[in-house]
Amino acid sequence: MKIKEIPITERPRERLKEVGASNLTDKELLSIILKTGIKHKNVSDIALEILKNFELLDFRELNLKDLTKINGIGEVKAIELLAAIELGKRIFLKEPKKLKKLSTPKEIWESSKYLFSGVKQEYFYCYYFNNKQQLIERKLIFMGTLNQATTHTREIFKEAYKLSASSIVCLHNHPSNDVTPSQADKLFTERLMKTGAIQGIPIVDHIIVGENSFYSFYEHSNILNL
Repeated sequence: MKIKEIPITERPRERLKEVGASNLTDKELLSIILKTGIKHKNVSDIALEILKNFELLDFRELNLKDLTKINGIGEVKAIELLAAIELGKRIFLKEPKKLKKLSTPKEIWESSKYLFSGVKQEYFYCYYFNNKQQLIERKLIFMGTLNQATTHTREIFKEAYKLSASSIVCLHNHPSNDVTPSQADKLFTERLMKTGAIQGIPIVDHIIVGENSFYSFYEHSNILNL
């Protein structure tokens, strides 16, 4: 069986040169990374099969075993694709040289949503700010539940000292998208804020992130016993 050839004008590399990367489909961009197909299967078909098996937001969780299950994806192609995905993640996590000022819980939530897109467990991030409320750095501190509060607290403030931060905003997601704080969330936030007061680096907010909503402890400060 002969592989169906892609017309020159429809080939992803030619299209990228013609219209720019931002105007290509997910399948076209994936085809460029994969480069070539295999016998009886062109690169576009392989890209389409990957997208049928995995949502784009799930790419951040892919591993070598997942990819090599796809017919046409050997170890070399899988490694190249994983490297491209990892590079993309790192680019998004890097803050531009010009420090960004984030003044409200909503601004912080909106800047963080992509960090939690498609994840199936809790991720806990800290945003570290200078004394002008400009974001210095954001760090993924841990993944999972808040059941190791002492260890987590130590890691949060260790990073703050490294960065000479003046204040911290903590964020974590609820995979259920119900942003109502649990009792564990409340107790952990109280502990963090008390520790921040002692350390001289205040925790100014703890934001629970959902896909379309958020909960700010700063905006509901009356629920804490501080």
